[in-house]
Amino acid sequence: MTLTDAQTTAVAQWLADGASLSDVQRRLREDFQLTLTYLDTRLLVDDLKLSLKEPEPPAPEPAAEAAPEPLPGEAPLPADDDLPLPPAGGKVNVTIDQITKPSALISGRVTFSDGETAAWYLDQMGRLGLDPTTLGYRPAERDVLAFQVELQRLARAQGF
Repeated sequence: MTLTDAQTTAVAQWLADGASLSDVQRRLREDFQLTLTYLDTRLLVDDLKLSLKEPEPPAPEPAAEAAPEPLPGEAPLPADDDLPLPPAGGKVNVTIDQITKPSALISGRVTFSDGETAAWYLDQMGRLGLDPTTLGYRPAERDVLAFQVELQRLARAQGF
């Protein structure tokens, strides 16, 4: 395909302004009624010895891994050293499954201080689910806190 000098100048200006090949293809069709395939547009730019403007590289990530920002109304996640110790008294035992349950990122079992057990999982959306062995069982608030703290420690230790 041969372009006029005005068309060549227009294409060169579009590319200098940061247009992508898709933009050039669309503008050729809209401004000059030239319908080209994406590949034809790429070959035309090469034939004209023009080049695409390189996108700016993304800003480098900070060296230290920052904790995710909490959602409105949520407390920020504590650092490993700032995690509270489980409450005295009963012990909550958390394990992580060797084979993760389907549709879960991570799963395992928990035994609460009163001896009740439950399966737990973290789904693709980051929601923590608990499936108690005893129907309708609700662990005590201190056990839930101890479970969350222990789960966070185990998950971090395994690279989650």
